[in-house]
Amino acid sequence: MHHWIEAAKQGDCESFDPIVRQFTSMAYAVAYERLHDVQLAEDAVQEAFAEAFISLSRLKETEAFPGWFKVIVVRQANRILRRKRHPSVPLDDMTGLAGSGKSIADIVEQKELRRLLHESVSSLSSNMRVAVQLFYFYGYSLQEISAYLGTSVPVLKKRLFDARRKLKGILPVADFAHVCNSLYEGGKHMLHIVNGDHVASTLRKVLHKGDILVWREVYPEGPNFANPTAASNRQVRAQYLEQALGIPAAEFTRLSGEQEQQLTRFSEYGEIVLWFEHDLFDQTMLCYLLHWFAHQPLGRTKLSLLCIGSFPGIELFRGLGQLNEEQLASLSGTWQTVGREQLDLGSALWEAYTSPDPSKLVQLLREDTSALPYANAAFQQHLAHFPSVHNGLGIVEQFTLEQIDFGIASPYELFKHVCNKLHELGMGDLQYWHVLDKLTSGTHPLLHVEGVETFPNFQGTPPSFRECTVSLTKEGQQVLEGQADRVALNGIDTWLGGVHLKGQSVPWRWDTVAKTLINDNQGA
Repeated sequence: MHHWIEAAKQGDCESFDPIVRQFTSMAYAVAYERLHDVQLAEDAVQEAFAEAFISLSRLKETEAFPGWFKVIVVRQANRILRRKRHPSVPLDDMTGLAGSGKSIADIVEQKELRRLLHESVSSLSSNMRVAVQLFYFYGYSLQEISAYLGTSVPVLKKRLFDARRKLKGILPVADFAHVCNSLYEGGKHMLHIVNGDHVASTLRKVLHKGDILVWREVYPEGPNFANPTAASNRQVRAQYLEQALGIPAAEFTRLSGEQEQQLTRFSEYGEIVLWFEHDLFDQTMLCYLLHWFAHQPLGRTKLSLLCIGSFPGIELFRGLGQLNEEQLASLSGTWQTVGREQLDLGSALWEAYTSPDPSKLVQLLREDTSALPYANAAFQQHLAHFPSVHNGLGIVEQFTLEQIDFGIASPYELFKHVCNKLHELGMGDLQYWHVLDKLTSGTHPLLHVEGVETFPNFQGTPPSFRECTVSLTKEGQQVLEGQADRVALNGIDTWLGGVHLKGQSVPWRWDTVAKTLINDNQGA
């Protein structure tokens, strides 16, 4: 919008057209709220746009346009109120359904729903009514409404919540949100991309329009490549995940191919919404998708992002999977438009993450990453996976050995503590069982497991696993105390992003005091 306004200030009428398209229905809702007349509201909007174009040069800050324009709309509506009133036109007549390809029965049902809805909404207070109309009828996001009305997002959420609660008692249908969504045409061609089947299942109960794509990947685990869709790269990754987590290579190849294929059909949708969280698991996934979209001609498809790191009332927020239907529904429409800045940063982070040279990621994280607010902390956690200069343990191994030394012996209890303490990792159980498995292996195992021979993987969990216990070996105690080095004792063979660490001497180490990655070969 910024460049359109700047161009329009110079007298470029064509540059004003996108602004008109963007704000017409929002301006109409405000005008109609004052005039209660379709034709008069349309007149007010037309006059407001004319006045705005003429006065645009006096607008000092382009970011203030929504609120500035709202004042003009209200002023024009008030002027019309002082004129002679014309006969009103019913609101239903404004929306022509003829020629839409619908049957007569569908048209009648749609008109009846519209009549019931508008009659019920008219009983709301003015503030609630405008919020409901802009959010549900016209499909504006809460951020857009906030900028236009000059009302904070939390206040708008409260108005919508109160409106839904009130309308459930007076609207002669079971589900107010369902009726609103069925009338909102803009929601038909949306694709929501989420991480996790549980989130997708809850979201399907909340969103009555659009498709959902569950993105199934574990990017913090195993080898990663800037272009994971290349057949050779996919094969390397599939073989690793089969060996490490028990995911059949053929199944991984099939599923990853199917989701990538669905992604290539993005142009079928008017809007794509990415639903993600603050942790490393989600941030790597988000950055890959931004990297992919950054190299596509988006055309008319709008890309949006909902990414949160907390939720009111939840003290330890781990992710969207914790939210119930009502909580998840409250996030609907709060997503923000993804611009060039987010696309470029996401792409740069993905390329740095998958590079065999981790110094590229270190350097990038020293720059401004505020376009993706949670990325910096998440990728710092990734760097903390590198063997420490102190004893060769990564952040998960270090915390695990500390907890066992404190007396925790159950793998499930250990995993629970990891999830609570290191929640910024977003680590799954299969990833953690793989960590424990590696700590019990090697020439000098750091852990001893009693009561089970194998750890769980994708194929299943041994029945005796719940009763097994783990304990520190002598070498494990020595490494924990910094008297021995895990890499020197057992060697290492692991992937961290695009970095393959292998052998009993590795070039990169994590300095747990300075919180930075150092090149061990340089003795720094």
